[in-house]
Amino acid sequence: MSETLSTTGPLRVRRRIPTRTPGRASGGAAARGRLGSPAGSLVWAAPALAFVGILLVYPFFRSVYGSLFADNGFTSEFVGLDNYVRLAEDPILGRSLINTVMWVAGTLLLPVAAGLLIAVATHRMRLGSLATLVIVLPYAISGASTAVLWKFMLTSDGAVNQVLGAVGLDSLAQPWLLEWPQNTLSLIVAGTWQATGINVVLFTIGLRAIPRDIVEAAHLDGVSGWSMFRHITLPQLRAMTVVVVGMAIVNSLKAFDLIWVLTQGGPSRSSETLALTMYREAFRLFHVGYGSAVALVLSVIVVAASWLYLRRQMPGARD
Repeated sequence: MSETLSTTGPLRVRRRIPTRTPGRASGGAAARGRLGSPAGSLVWAAPALAFVGILLVYPFFRSVYGSLFADNGFTSEFVGLDNYVRLAEDPILGRSLINTVMWVAGTLLLPVAAGLLIAVATHRMRLGSLATLVIVLPYAISGASTAVLWKFMLTSDGAVNQVLGAVGLDSLAQPWLLEWPQNTLSLIVAGTWQATGINVVLFTIGLRAIPRDIVEAAHLDGVSGWSMFRHITLPQLRAMTVVVVGMAIVNSLKAFDLIWVLTQGGPSRSSETLALTMYREAFRLFHVGYGSAVALVLSVIVVAASWLYLRRQMPGARD
């Protein structure tokens, strides 16, 4: 400590001015330097990197390695790219790809469009929160439970056909899960019923984040109805729409439980998607190498679709 005299007033006041200890200052700066260095940052990031490596990176490369082998559950031999050649020649693959495209298109367009419209319609309603809660409830149900419910409704003697018969519309009754493409379309309807809820929640959050002054200025300019939605609401929801659509793409490509419980990919694998093909080959038929090849192709499709979409929607991602 050092002492100085303050002479700014009529009275002289003695003040104590703290002095720094060189050792302490340099020690603290050194500690901060160590923590802020690349090596120190790596120490903090190591647990997360290890977690990602164990759960994501290693399984991916293990699948790449396994896809180069052919096995029957007991023996395994190196076959190189033969599994991929077999995959290209597999007639089931064409139907799986068609079903996957139908599933992605249906569970992307319908839940996102329905979620947006419901969120906009209930945003200003007096009982809008209650209506949103009712719509969100199916999302809280597991995919397997949803499939059991819809299977009760869509079997040949299920609730849907019985209701159609009761109102005199017997001609519309169908074996909804037994013929293609209506079995895949029925699966899309069931998936839409479950997935719409989370989209309603996300779009509602986006609507509440729109600045109030923008909406009021639009009202003062006489903008309302469809013009308000098109020129004000939709552009302001762009960021949230990117999130919703991105999640829908990934979730639709990896969908499994709903399809498996409802149809198990049948009949005759007619409603099978790539995810079900991978599961059937690897875990039911014990063709692990071939199943790994299917899983790798599906992974590439998921990553490529997500990257292309985000690159198109986020200008900063192009740089």
